[in-house]
Amino acid sequence: MQRECISVHIGQAGVQMGNACWELYCLEHGIQPDGIICLEKSLGQADSSFGTFFSETGSGKHVPRALFIDLEPTVIDEIRTGTYRSLFHPEQLISGKEDAANNYARGHYTIGKEIIDPVVDRTRKMKSKGLQPI
Repeated sequence: MQRECISVHIGQAGVQMGNACWELYCLEHGIQPDGIICLEKSLGQADSSFGTFFSETGSGKHVPRALFIDLEPTVIDEIRTGTYRSLFHPEQLISGKEDAANNYARGHYTIGKEIIDPVVDRTRKMKSKGLQPI
């Protein structure tokens, strides 16, 4: 029985590491930056192991089961404009308008409160798309 995983990447370091990981996952499984499996890879032996981390759309595109979250939009904007911009659905890239300026209270009680509802909603939405409980 194959299980599915949702990866959640939070903050500047989490988003940057997550972006690098997804680039590596794509290279390992022969998935192009637009989410399509390379022709050479698809003609070879079938490898369904990437199904744990990717979901397939009706058009045959493979989309990572991942959320990228940061209060400050700069790092997530790098993903939106980078090489793998077509890999992620825009709803998976959640950013605020300003950062917490290294202030826990500001991030927890003010700026963070504005972004928590969309994050919980998108997480719930991803989880309800046919994932099996662990």
